[in-house]
Amino acid sequence: MRKLLPLIGTPSGSHPGGRSAMTCRFRCGDACFHEVPNTSSNEYVGDVIAGALSRRSVMRAAAVVTVAAAGAGAVGVAGAPEAQAAPAAQGGPRKPEGARGLRFTPVAPNTADAVTVPEGYRQNVVIRWGEPILRGAPAFDPEKQTAAAQAGQFGYNCDFLALMPLKGERGRQLLVANHEYTDEVLMFRGYDSENPTREQVEIAWAAHGLAVVAVEEDHRSGKLTPVTRHPLNRRLTATSEFRLTGPVAGSDLVKTSADPSGTKVRGTLNNCAGGTTPWGTTLHAEENFNQYFARGSRATDKRYGIGTGTTERKWERFDKRFDLAQEPNEVHRFGYVVELDPYDPDSVPRKRTALGRFKHEAATVRLTHDGRPVVYSGDDERFDYFYKFVGSKRMRPGNSRSAREHNLTLLDEGTLYVAKLTGDSPAIEIDGTGKLPKDGEFDGSGQWIPLATATADGAVSHVEGMTAEEVFVFTRLAGDKVGATKMDRPEDIEPNPVTGKVYVALTNNSNRGVGSNPGADEANPRNANKHGHVLELTERWNRPESTKFAWSLFLVAGDPEDPATYFAGFPKDSVSPISCPDNVAFDAHGNLWISTDGSALGSHDGLFGVATRGSRRGELKQFLTVPRGAETCGPVIQDRRVLVAVQHPGEVDGASVEKPASTWPDGPGRHVRPAVVAVWRADGRDIGV
Repeated sequence: MRKLLPLIGTPSGSHPGGRSAMTCRFRCGDACFHEVPNTSSNEYVGDVIAGALSRRSVMRAAAVVTVAAAGAGAVGVAGAPEAQAAPAAQGGPRKPEGARGLRFTPVAPNTADAVTVPEGYRQNVVIRWGEPILRGAPAFDPEKQTAAAQAGQFGYNCDFLALMPLKGERGRQLLVANHEYTDEVLMFRGYDSENPTREQVEIAWAAHGLAVVAVEEDHRSGKLTPVTRHPLNRRLTATSEFRLTGPVAGSDLVKTSADPSGTKVRGTLNNCAGGTTPWGTTLHAEENFNQYFARGSRATDKRYGIGTGTTERKWERFDKRFDLAQEPNEVHRFGYVVELDPYDPDSVPRKRTALGRFKHEAATVRLTHDGRPVVYSGDDERFDYFYKFVGSKRMRPGNSRSAREHNLTLLDEGTLYVAKLTGDSPAIEIDGTGKLPKDGEFDGSGQWIPLATATADGAVSHVEGMTAEEVFVFTRLAGDKVGATKMDRPEDIEPNPVTGKVYVALTNNSNRGVGSNPGADEANPRNANKHGHVLELTERWNRPESTKFAWSLFLVAGDPEDPATYFAGFPKDSVSPISCPDNVAFDAHGNLWISTDGSALGSHDGLFGVATRGSRRGELKQFLTVPRGAETCGPVIQDRRVLVAVQHPGEVDGASVEKPASTWPDGPGRHVRPAVVAVWRADGRDIGV
């Protein structure tokens, strides 16, 4: 039997999904330790899918690979022994089997303080936190950081990544990145969390936001390297200018003393996943924005997880807009999807309020048959919902000035929907014991419930008792009112470009069935869901504008030896263990790639590929792992390259600049630095073929 590795730096089960306490503090403001914001009584998806947690067929559970602990591993910050990475392959050079695009030897679960990739693959660090990208920006000096320097350097903690084409520049692309949040204790020597300095706070403001940087491929090696001082390189921070557009722009709900027009916002915060558009822009999802605001007092503040006291970072001491007792509407200006034109360095990014306000995770786009945009987004909170926006205006093809100007208005007009799921089997057959319902399948139907419609002439609410402006600002409450289905932290949502099916990553929910929280009955094998799952949706007639869909359980994550796990019916003795699916992406073959956040299996987070169709549907294989304390983010899957963001390496309880828990990427004696990594085949051929 495979031994699962001990969690590094924190006792098993002490934090949701295996996260460290530091991650909970800095990334999401201890969201999982706050009272659940959603106290509505509408249906919870755990009750709906309980029956799918059974074994659909009885199969021998065995290890994909056995990881043996090394006898003299390094010691982490908390004193836990580190197991060395197992070899990525055993035996001779036989070509790996698998679905096309996934023919690589799976990486073993491990706790190596490195990015571990399959045999026959190579990697390089593309760009690190602090590397200069703008003209005049200095080289990174961790002991002499300034806000002005950071504003011209690559920011901290990447999440979403996109590689955009650069016409006329052979071998070059534009890398667009989100800088989600900052780990001040890992950035500043001697950091005092109770008394941050103004300089430290202003550096953190500059380290948040977005980055655009040209990158160049070395055709001899496959490496990507940044092109410093490229004219399209750009940094946007927590103090840059943004515009509110759509139905909320100019509303009294978003007016402040600094912006009585209700249209101009300083900064973007906690940008998590995102997406690209068919018209050449990028979308950036503001997620855990609530943690930056102090002294919330209203019911709407509570529904969005905003505390009544001070914040972790204490920004409210240095700018009153973060103190809701002084600027109560400032928080209503965050929690949107930001649209950026990476090809126009002088453009002002726009917050698209028609897509609703919540903890957006992702904003992925596809077009209807007649050319209208559809945007999918999850609300990353326990017991919250997932949404889609269907635009009413058609995209204009081409790259003319008039086409680009028109396409930059597409996300301001359309209808916002929230999802409701219904099981197909009688409730009595879904008893939580692991027994399948009589039809031998666990699936169901669903509907997209309209919340509000925005037009050029105004907006109309479809929710009784709420105005359209209220729906777009307090979208969570609108979902409560219409009885949307409560989910286990809906994160990234991606449509498969080959099949059209839509996949929803549900990371985990340690509060499911705990105390008075919603959950399954006592026989439900997945109470306190710590591993998460993935749903597969098929919209009616495979049309993204449809208001009806079918759904099925595609993957229930965890140790394959656990009978409660499920891999689309694929034999569980032939898959990699996976926990806490987060970001997802697709390759050209229609395979789903899943990055994880907070693996509760004792190994480090990683990137996985899984076939979604054919005889190997459900065959899941681990492609890489990330260093100690890190999360795998922003996967970009190209034909010959995989790109990931290694977010918050060394984010382990007790770690600091003086006591680092990781030496990645530059070795001992250097600051641990979040970075972007490229991976390619050593022989230069396509990934996994």
